[in-house]
Amino acid sequence: MKKILISILFLFYLTAWSQQQITLQDCYVLVAKNYPLAKQTNLLEQQNTLDQEVISSEKLPQLLMSAQATYQSEVIEVPIPNSGIEPLNKDQYRATLSINQLIYNGGKIDATSNLKTAQLKTKMQLVEVNLYQLKKQVNQLYFSILFAQEKYKLLLAKQSKLQAKIEEVQSGITNGILVPTSDKVLEAELLNIKQQFSEVKNNKITLIENLSALIAQPLQESTTFQEPIIEMQKNSELNRPELELFQLKKEEIESSESLIGKQNTPKLLGFATGGYGNPGLNVLDNSFQTFYTVGLKLDWNVFDWSANKKQRESLAINKDIINTDIEVFELNTNLELQQQEADISTIEDFIATDSEIIQLRKMVLKSAESQLKNGVITASAYLTEFTNLYEDENRLVTHSIQLQLAKANYNIIKGQ
Repeated sequence: MKKILISILFLFYLTAWSQQQITLQDCYVLVAKNYPLAKQTNLLEQQNTLDQEVISSEKLPQLLMSAQATYQSEVIEVPIPNSGIEPLNKDQYRATLSINQLIYNGGKIDATSNLKTAQLKTKMQLVEVNLYQLKKQVNQLYFSILFAQEKYKLLLAKQSKLQAKIEEVQSGITNGILVPTSDKVLEAELLNIKQQFSEVKNNKITLIENLSALIAQPLQESTTFQEPIIEMQKNSELNRPELELFQLKKEEIESSESLIGKQNTPKLLGFATGGYGNPGLNVLDNSFQTFYTVGLKLDWNVFDWSANKKQRESLAINKDIINTDIEVFELNTNLELQQQEADISTIEDFIATDSEIIQLRKMVLKSAESQLKNGVITASAYLTEFTNLYEDENRLVTHSIQLQLAKANYNIIKGQ
């Protein structure tokens, strides 16, 4: 019973796998999730956590241990005869433990933390920008696979029609209407179609393997690639991740300005030092003593030779540079959109003409079929018209896929 159940589950798995389907949107999601670059997001978060812990540690008490042993060539002596004060030893020893506690630094630690957070957002958005740019690569592979599928269908239809025509021609040969070698021309074309089948199949397999590697998802030749319905968003504004990246860079600069503004603020510390040495704090006592000191310390860089001001001016220039980057990006993107719209319009015109050409080709082929059947034209002449129709149908399929690809790329450029 257990073996039967396992067999049923295995068959169910095979059936489900053979019916695997995927959409263009699925590929977008998978490439953003599985592409190796996506791993940087977690790594950047881990790095920021460590950086924040280091910054926060400045608020904690700082311990400093120090020990020294020295020998001096000369020591202090009291120049009073019979004072009873012995001169200090020339060899002296001291060990101390100091504790420093930050009391006030004008919010510099918080400003540093905010800058690190702003830098994290910028780096993570840069990852998003690089992942977004992979969508065009996905488009190219996905629509190339769709084209291979459609071309395969056309070849099947061409093969089926040609086989039927061969049977008809062979009947004409038997009845003496057509010359004996008339079917050989068509059979040669049938072999040519088989070669094209092999070429299309191998090309599709390669494309599927490339897409599978890009999105890190196993795909098979039997996988069904759904043809998307692409709707262009012409009237919407640009929504590219690069624009968000530019904004985050500005916010990073603002955080840097805030930190610079706090660099020259007073820094107040409390400290306590305990030690043991010879001599101690009483330098007239020539013996090992314990000692301690406590107090407050204020550091304040009153004059920095306008360094702070110049740093602010430099950051202001960086903002102007980012603004020009935005202008350049928007200009180039809009030019790219205009070119894409022109390409789409051209392809649409091609498709309209393709349809008219195919209708005419069908009429010509129908006439050629009648003429071949009655022995008016040769099989070669018929094959020429037959091939012309197939090539025009193939051109229509090509333009249809190109149109969908162009629309998909337009939305990617737009940021939709």
